[in-house]
Amino acid sequence: MPEQPTDLRETVRRRYAAAALEVTDGGTACCGPGPIEVDEHFGSALYAADDRETLPAEAVAASLGCGNPTAVAELREGERVLDLGSGGGIDVLLSARRVGPAGKAYGLDMTEEMLALALSNARKAGATNVEFLKGTIEAVPLPAGTIDVVISNCVINLSVDKPAVFAETFRVLRPGGRIGVTDVVADDTLTPAQRAERGDHVGCIAGALSFAEYRAGLEAAGFTDVQITPTHPVADGMHSAVVRAVKP
Repeated sequence: MPEQPTDLRETVRRRYAAAALEVTDGGTACCGPGPIEVDEHFGSALYAADDRETLPAEAVAASLGCGNPTAVAELREGERVLDLGSGGGIDVLLSARRVGPAGKAYGLDMTEEMLALALSNARKAGATNVEFLKGTIEAVPLPAGTIDVVISNCVINLSVDKPAVFAETFRVLRPGGRIGVTDVVADDTLTPAQRAERGDHVGCIAGALSFAEYRAGLEAAGFTDVQITPTHPVADGMHSAVVRAVKP
């Protein structure tokens, strides 16, 4: 019997809490097929060496994603950035550097252990223009129209209510704001059952939308100029992809 949405969310929370504690204890963590397993499709290897070398080791070790959204979001000085599912904070810290002292980078995560790790990493990095928030990506604790750019790294596929994520993302963005996320996306030919055969939900596979579903979800929320560009395979018929869109 399939897991219910509340059960799935708790499974995701427990998995990432364990990942945070693993990093705190000196290990590594990553999205992907295994419980705390890193392969070439996920994790810190997808970031440039220059970025990795200037961040706390724990922020790099806690990289859980399938890409580098800060490299595709074209962040500018003075912008306000929100990272959905910020984990250990690697993308928040990189964003804070790019937007500079006049800008601000927010990280949103539902896992206490990840938030504690992210705060520790921000202190080690000396980042003063960052703020970490506890909450879910389906109910963002920020006012409407206050964010210039929303980023996310292989997290939206984990949500049990993706229309709510898209609606909340649209709500918090200012008019003209944009998204630049990386996520796992499935070929349009794959059914949900076939996606589940390729990996579990918490491993960032079973919960992935297809290209057509992703586009339709963003457009239903009000986004325009939707672009979904695959970057590398993560399983048969499953891809890491860069997703861009604009709030009119």
